Amino acid sequence: MYVDIYHLYDSEGGHTEALAEAIAEGAREVEGAEVYLHHVDNANVRDLAAVDAIIWGCPGHFGTISAGLKAWIDKLGYLWAEGKLVDKIGAVFCTTATEHGGIEATMLNLITPMLHQGMIIVGLPANLPENALYGSYYGVGITCPVETSPDDPPNLPSSSDLALGRALGRRVAQTTKRFSAAQT
Repeated sequence: MYVDIYHLYDSEGGHTEALAEAIAEGAREVEGAEVYLHHVDNANVRDLAAVDAIIWGCPGHFGTISAGLKAWIDKLGYLWAEGKLVDKIGAVFCTTATEHGGIEATMLNLITPMLHQGMIIVGLPANLPENALYGSYYGVGITCPVETSPDDPPNLPSSSDLALGRALGRRVAQTTKRFSAAQT
């Protein structure tokens, strides 16, 4: 069985993009999963009706969705009106600059439009080894400390952060395959 996963992100300094790539990598580990990874600037809301799952994420800005992703999500009204995303699998992720910088608030804000669309949300359970000590049940939220100077190299996600991303990608692909198989 093949499943299509539309995966989009907003990223300004490369932190969220690195996490998005790890999530896509994890999803691609599942046989039959086709992942379409897009920066929000190159993503088309009309493509969502044709896929089985949607993953979106962004940097958290003061506990909420980045402006770029929020503007994109705001274009989903016609899909909502026609019920085009009902029963699609959904998952979210974010990065923040400080440990208590609103990770969970941002993920809840990312989940809310999915719930309005009638989507089925997939998070990370505590029994996953990657999630046992650090993760969140809402999706993947990680901290990439702010660089002290624009000349500093970016504080990209750690190997543990990227493992969380791959775990979410695998879980979305596996859950989507099971759900799609049950629908046929």
